[in-house]
Amino acid sequence: MKVILSVEPVRFPLTGIGRYTYELAMRLQQSPEISDLQYFAGRSFLPALPTAAETSGSGYGLKRAVQKNFLAIEAYRLLMPYLRKRALKGHGDYLYHSPNYYLPPFAGRSVATFHDLSPFTWAHCHAPQMARYLQKELTVTVARADALITDSQYTRHELANYFNFPLERIHAVPLASSPEFYPRTAEALAPALARHDLAPGGYSLFVSTIEPRKNIDTLLDAYGRLPLALRRRWPLILTGYHGWANEAIHKRLDQAKREGWARYLGFVPSEDLPLLFAGARLFAFPSLYEGFGLPVLEAMSSGVPVVCSNSSSLPEVAGDAALMCAPMDVDALTANLQRGLEDAAWREQAVACGLAHAARFSWERCTAQTLDVYQTVSQGR
Repeated sequence: MKVILSVEPVRFPLTGIGRYTYELAMRLQQSPEISDLQYFAGRSFLPALPTAAETSGSGYGLKRAVQKNFLAIEAYRLLMPYLRKRALKGHGDYLYHSPNYYLPPFAGRSVATFHDLSPFTWAHCHAPQMARYLQKELTVTVARADALITDSQYTRHELANYFNFPLERIHAVPLASSPEFYPRTAEALAPALARHDLAPGGYSLFVSTIEPRKNIDTLLDAYGRLPLALRRRWPLILTGYHGWANEAIHKRLDQAKREGWARYLGFVPSEDLPLLFAGARLFAFPSLYEGFGLPVLEAMSSGVPVVCSNSSSLPEVAGDAALMCAPMDVDALTANLQRGLEDAAWREQAVACGLAHAARFSWERCTAQTLDVYQTVSQGR
């Protein structure tokens, strides 16, 4: 097969979609089933797989400004498909895969990965101008795609129902945690954690974009109900991309920091993230809606007990290894957090179950199942 892979998500900040794209690309380029693999980003082919920068480049601020301007977004939406179509001309014998929703006009067969349906089903949790842009573009993608990939069975069925798209042309391909997420000794963790004024086993962790859909207000409500001594012994540490509509959350975090029980680290370098995971006493993730929930798997792979919500795809990802409750149930979340911090017997069981459960997911399996989708589409099945 000859494949064009869009690698545009491999950039700062490297989110879950960027990680998925990078891990998939690394393995596709080693696959004997692919005779020619081309990387595409923006409106041009790249000579090699890019790596994500640790800091924003000169164009990042401009991109953020454009995302806040409706006219600029609309101009981009109308112009870029035309430019991409020109760049892809003459490649109709390739299969085009977008790991990040968007499919340009393309003469050959094409596949897109949908990670969730939040622009449609949780539009209020996106900036309005971006929600409108995504709704228009993703509706076009569904019309263009020969097949769609989702990260979970939950999103597979949600996508089929929402767009009345044939279920047999949607393929659930689970993600995985990367090899750098594994249990580590306190001695190995101490130097890196000290840079963030943290100690191994001395904090609870939340990792994700700081935005409404992640349910951080409820997490702060629940954590704030724990005994103060417990909160100060194991403060809640949050890290992730700054996101949007989070001014009230940051005010609450500033207050909690003054009280000594919570702190926001900002967006940490990628080499520090696995160490932050492995050093946590507990990972908390009460998200309202996830297409997969990769941080839950990364925590389990790191040997860290998990407390999360039972919403959307998270039961698929967490299995029986996590304490789960309804995302808005503050009392149940508080009880789960306290048990997760203090119940030694449950913690020991959760670590063992989490490691065994996470081991069932791998990027090799993800790549093999993706190649199966390519073969099905290439053969017109």
